[in-house]
Amino acid sequence: MLERPGVSDEKIIACLRDDFRLNITRLVFLPIGADVNTAVYRAIADDESAYFAKLRSGIFDETAITLPKFLTELGIQEIIAPLLTKTAQLFTTVDSFKLILYPFVDGRNGYETDLADHHWRELGSALKRIHSAEIPSTVANHIQRETFSPQWRESVKKSLGRIETDTFDDPIATDLADFIKVKRAEISRLVEHTEQLAQALIAHSPHFVLCHSDIHAGNVLIDSNDRLCIIDWDNPIFAPKERDLMYAGGAQFGSKRTPQAEEKLFYEGYGPTEIDPIAMAYYRYERIIDDIAVECEAIFSTTMNDADRAQELIYLKSNFLPNNTLAIAYHAEENQR
Repeated sequence: MLERPGVSDEKIIACLRDDFRLNITRLVFLPIGADVNTAVYRAIADDESAYFAKLRSGIFDETAITLPKFLTELGIQEIIAPLLTKTAQLFTTVDSFKLILYPFVDGRNGYETDLADHHWRELGSALKRIHSAEIPSTVANHIQRETFSPQWRESVKKSLGRIETDTFDDPIATDLADFIKVKRAEISRLVEHTEQLAQALIAHSPHFVLCHSDIHAGNVLIDSNDRLCIIDWDNPIFAPKERDLMYAGGAQFGSKRTPQAEEKLFYEGYGPTEIDPIAMAYYRYERIIDDIAVECEAIFSTTMNDADRAQELIYLKSNFLPNNTLAIAYHAEENQR
């Protein structure tokens, strides 16, 4: 969220005092992140300790906090667990928001700094341990399972239809409509091909593991001690391992390295594994379709602020840039044939 949500700083500070026993003296809104349902703050206590406060609106799945807590207890130190309230809860509420508190990681994400060789190996090693983790039923029963749902593909089809029939008054929506009209044939082919890949995966029932599902550069931090941290567990899922593996070499890190160089370092940490080319292609395409669907919905929204809508348009267009996500996905699938 790029603009402050409708809850006062005073209420947030009072909540942190009452529920976490923290005397917060400064609260700084951080205009970062693509999730329009999430607002984040840097909270400074009277002893100068720093905390990361996350406000979440809309549907809230507690697995997003119980799972990382469990994984850190397994010894996966690349994950940051939420802090407990004074009543040993993992979150509290302020107005209509859920409030989750973490230690503040003083670092930069993968968009802000290029991951070093050892960071790529550490990322691979961490994901291998996550994929190999035995999750107790008390946690696993609350984690979604991959169904290869057509939800986002159908959403993109609806947006394609809307762009052809509707008229738009504001410049951001008009810009989107003009861009999608140019890309309409390519997007239609992409949706159709991804549907074919989904049906192929459903037919051969691949093995599922626990996946983070969103390992892009914004969710990987390098702290001031050179430690790698994986953040944002809002959408964990049991799925083929390629659900996570697609990010390395998939133009999701803004890296100066080639896709092949990223993958080489990543798999040095992850270890030898057999890659399903159908699953890899499906997830890279489906991620792009997901982005298009969500970004179209956000841009057409009448309640979302213009700063977030403009940023969503930039994200959408970036998928079609040379040597970016779509071009790399095409090239990788072609090389597997």
